[in-house]
Amino acid sequence: MADAIMTEAKEKMQKAAENLQRELGQIRAGRANASLLDRVMVTYYGVPTPVNQMASITIPEARVLMITPFDKSTIQDIEKAILTSDVGITPANDGNVIRLVIPQLTEDRRKELAKEVKKEAENSKIAVRNIRRDAMDSYKKQQKDGDITEDDLRGLEKDVQKLTDDSIKQLDAIAAEKEKELLEV
Repeated sequence: MADAIMTEAKEKMQKAAENLQRELGQIRAGRANASLLDRVMVTYYGVPTPVNQMASITIPEARVLMITPFDKSTIQDIEKAILTSDVGITPANDGNVIRLVIPQLTEDRRKELAKEVKKEAENSKIAVRNIRRDAMDSYKKQQKDGDITEDDLRGLEKDVQKLTDDSIKQLDAIAAEKEKELLEV
């Protein structure tokens, strides 16, 4: 039972790290990144479909995303979906491919995005601390019910705290990497 709580806490903390990675991937860093289009949905035969399932997305240059539709007849739909999305980049359509040129970031915008990265990282840390609290509460309940001893409780709490510290280090590393990417000129 105690192992199940620890395993669940570990899985949830890992998911928090993966979520942070995904959220930070959405932040434009002045260079092309295919994850920028992850949330763009194209209406294809009446069904919202992700762009990456309808086209190949390549990065021919550092600041250019090239979208090549598998079905050329969908190019207008893809272009329209990008225009109406929150990507904030106007697509260039030449009839065969769509190019997205990522603009160079200003120093102020870089600092603004770095603050956003810190905010996202802090939200993920809060989620990890909540997972820790839930695990600790579960262990305390087990101790109260007589399922585990007080010594077991102390040992398990130490384990949960170590897991939490490791997860927060991982979140900090993910955020630091993104900040470094943003602040590079």
